[in-house]
Amino acid sequence: MNRYPPIEEHGLIGDLQTSALVARDGTIDWFCSPRFDSPSVFASLLDAERGGYFRVAPDHDGWQSKQLYLPGTAILITRFLTSEGVGEVIDFMPVLQGSATSRHRIVRVVRVVRGQIRFVIDCQPRFDYGRGSHKTEITDSGVVFHGADGPDVAVHVVRRADGATAEPARLSGSGDGFRAVVTGSAGDVGGIVLETAPEGPPRELTREEILTIFEDTRDFWRRWVGSSRYRGRWREQVERSAMTLKLLTYAPTGAVVAAPTAGLPEQVGGERNWDYRYTWVRDGSFSIYALLGLGYAAEAEAFLQWLGDRVGEAVDSAGGDHASPLKIMYRVDGSSDLAEEVLGHLSGWRESRPVRIGNGAFDQLQLDIYGEALDSVELGDANGLPLTHRGWESITRLVDWLYDHWDSPDDGIWETRGGRQHFTYGRVMSWVAFDRAIRMATRRARPADLSRWAAARDAIYRQVMDRAWDENRQAFVQHYDTSVLDAANLYLPMVGFVSPRDPMWRSTLRAMDDELVSDSLVYRYDPSASPDGLRGSEGTFSMCTFWYVDALAKSGRLDDARLTFEKMLTYSNHLGLYGEEIGSTGEQLGNFPQAFSHLALITAATTLDPLVAG
Repeated sequence: MNRYPPIEEHGLIGDLQTSALVARDGTIDWFCSPRFDSPSVFASLLDAERGGYFRVAPDHDGWQSKQLYLPGTAILITRFLTSEGVGEVIDFMPVLQGSATSRHRIVRVVRVVRGQIRFVIDCQPRFDYGRGSHKTEITDSGVVFHGADGPDVAVHVVRRADGATAEPARLSGSGDGFRAVVTGSAGDVGGIVLETAPEGPPRELTREEILTIFEDTRDFWRRWVGSSRYRGRWREQVERSAMTLKLLTYAPTGAVVAAPTAGLPEQVGGERNWDYRYTWVRDGSFSIYALLGLGYAAEAEAFLQWLGDRVGEAVDSAGGDHASPLKIMYRVDGSSDLAEEVLGHLSGWRESRPVRIGNGAFDQLQLDIYGEALDSVELGDANGLPLTHRGWESITRLVDWLYDHWDSPDDGIWETRGGRQHFTYGRVMSWVAFDRAIRMATRRARPADLSRWAAARDAIYRQVMDRAWDENRQAFVQHYDTSVLDAANLYLPMVGFVSPRDPMWRSTLRAMDDELVSDSLVYRYDPSASPDGLRGSEGTFSMCTFWYVDALAKSGRLDDARLTFEKMLTYSNHLGLYGEEIGSTGEQLGNFPQAFSHLALITAATTLDPLVAG
């Protein structure tokens, strides 16, 4: 168990095409290339023996470590405190803003601050989730790993502060990788750069080259975060969440992945282990609120363009059957082949099996995505990102499909595998789809069958009020054939389906207080009361806790909302990052970090700010 650091003991670095996790002990234990959803180079996070890693840490006994981000950036600093001195490793990836590329760089600067420290550098790549083979070639200036089925990976040595070059003999073969020991004194600076698909053989890099790359990366992030218009009381947390969302964005297409990892469990040792390195229509659509709210119109426009392309492809290929034309998730390039595969040779994080890549839920019917998609499109349309003529034609065809299918059971927002139901949240978001389509048509006098759409919208409203309301529970329930509550319904007032001051809503919120809330943290639902087709349980869902903050605030319970928000901030990791869920002892669970959690934090903060200020 000690070989698998807690999920929360990680920081994230990235270049806007892929990313890496750096543990607090200086180990990169997760890195995929050339994209978020590509096979791994390092994956010891999921198997300490077979996954591969890249570690830079003191070669001393009894050291301690701390991590922080260089303020206003995504540059991660891991500081080591030893009995002989203080040192640090500065990790970052130079930002890529152009077209997709296979060339990515991880820069690891090693610096001695005080005293004298002996660092060990241990690099053990294992390509393709540990399934691939490679050959290791050690040269005078670095190392090349020749992958059998993919691009090479090179490691370049950075010239030390005293101007001396690294001696080739000090880079020694170790297993299928290499190991080096470097001793430095206060003021010494060196380092190493890992490069995928290198343009040439390894070479010695000068300190001036590394300093230029560092300054360019630092300045990019500070310019970007400085353009945010958020000036509220939770500025530090909001800016960190914004940078995390940016790190989870695939710049060539504008798609936002749900998380950069796969296989991290919702329950330690359980089977709820999914691959989240894809773009969900739902998650991406929610991000539009966060991005536009902070003033990041370019990022919002890029995702809306990606979403518009998916909608256009969907309606062009849709047949006359019941199948949903719009998939719930896609790869970052817009393709939708996400067949699920079990990596049986990997043991999983702390024996949490199976480890899955791909995602079998990609072909589920989830009617709520139409509401989320049209909600984000309408928001953009009202905020300087209007639809084109072709875009509107695609939207109308999508809404016409929904007109014929909204009254169908579906798989629901939580992607349960226990059978389709008439989920309340799915119905409400179908109502949102018709409502937002009507708004877009009337705002700009666009052609539409408004009477038909309005009839569907009104029919959904009446059906939800009649069938989703449980008179005994005095609450809106998960689906029409149960009395179980569902935190997804926290979204009802957020989209305007019900007034947050309506007695029906307030009693629903009180019922959730009693059943789903644990000292401010919110569970999605109770799997034991509403079987979802999977064994085991899960932690509280961080996005739902932030939705709860929003609901409390809008319902007039401002003191409760602020206390819940402040408590939730204490559950982030040491860098302000959140996974998908929080366990019973406060640990992070699920894939990490999670876009859902961070965009919901931003939305909750922007909701609270004016109310608290007032």
